Amino acid sequence: MPKVIVVGGGWSGVSAALRAKKAGADVVLIEKTDLVLGAGNVGGIFRNNGRYTATEEMIALGAGELFEVMDLCAAHTNVDFPGHKHASLYDVSAVEPCVRDLISQTGIHLMLESHVKDIILNGDDIRAVVLDDGTTIAGDVFVDTTGSSGPMGNCLRYGHGCSMCIQRCPTFGPRVSLSAKYGIKDLVGRRKDGTPGVFSGACKIDKKTLREDVRKRLNKEGVVILKVPKEDINYDKLGQKACRQYALKEYSENVIILDTGSAKLMTSYYPLEKLRKIPGLERAEYVDPYSAGRGNSIRYLSVAPCWDTMQVIGATNLFCGGEKGAPLIGHTEAVVTGAVAGYNAVRYANHQDLLIIPESLAVGGIIRYAHEQFVNKKILDERYTFAGGVFFDRMKASLLYSTDVDEIEKRVEKAGLKQIFS
Repeated sequence: MPKVIVVGGGWSGVSAALRAKKAGADVVLIEKTDLVLGAGNVGGIFRNNGRYTATEEMIALGAGELFEVMDLCAAHTNVDFPGHKHASLYDVSAVEPCVRDLISQTGIHLMLESHVKDIILNGDDIRAVVLDDGTTIAGDVFVDTTGSSGPMGNCLRYGHGCSMCIQRCPTFGPRVSLSAKYGIKDLVGRRKDGTPGVFSGACKIDKKTLREDVRKRLNKEGVVILKVPKEDINYDKLGQKACRQYALKEYSENVIILDTGSAKLMTSYYPLEKLRKIPGLERAEYVDPYSAGRGNSIRYLSVAPCWDTMQVIGATNLFCGGEKGAPLIGHTEAVVTGAVAGYNAVRYANHQDLLIIPESLAVGGIIRYAHEQFVNKKILDERYTFAGGVFFDRMKASLLYSTDVDEIEKRVEKAGLKQIFS
């Protein structure tokens, strides 16, 4: 039985661990903090736009467990807001324990508060990872899902300082890139002006601090849109966001709030004094990041060049998922790439051909397109998502975008991949 070590317990890492376990491996999932899901604990948006298609493709492919958890924890379904249709919003306060239960039930060995600081090589192969306390964890294949944000120095250099976000670098240590430790040069995403990294796209307001009528409307409808005073409209900030699908003028002219258990404010940051000028938000307080009045975390500073199999280019037994393996945005996208990485890690250990999901499926198309643009063409100022931007436009143009579950299932069956991940 091969042993697969997954480093990073976000949506992508959990997805990789599940697929590797289901494929017959002994799996260790290492997470530096005391929670799994990482940014998924402050996210919550799924099934919006082309993510609906991707979700149903993954279910048909046999990798639907994490989407079942999201659906189970959904506070709202079929929510429309500017640029987005039929979104589901999971409750960020409910989802992590449910995922933790799934990890336990599946038999994955989860190591929390375990910070990887280095790797041990034997020739071209990684043989073990090394923790802060000197403990070594040996394995046959490794999956790097450590993300692309942090550590503090990068948020200071390229952002507005440490925003005290869900990553909690001061407490649990900095992100460590396994691909960089291997000797692979990571790629750095950039903003349109060439500045390295981009701001995370949203922040949380304590729902109790909303005016009562706004809070009740948010709880009932899942979305509230409030006008920004004309003197405070700032279109320039749209280009700084990771989530380009929200770079619409509506997100400058309004504050758009979604109910994900907390009140999710769809902007990277917003000065608190200006926020409190908006009727209904006179007493608003930020929950995460706590410095969201000034800034947010900086992402896409460490993306490993990967093949479409999610194997790191230039490495042997190292795979990547999530933002670590492609400039992708969102939980759905993380689950997709993590699944491919975990599944192929086991195939690599068993000396089998690696899986490339074809472009006839949206989940294969986004991996191919992101790698072609980012790795091959070195277009570093673009991010890709099923929910908007250039890839969603491609999905619509190629008729891949669909909410017809039967049609999507037939598409997967035609590709010869039905339930392949199971």
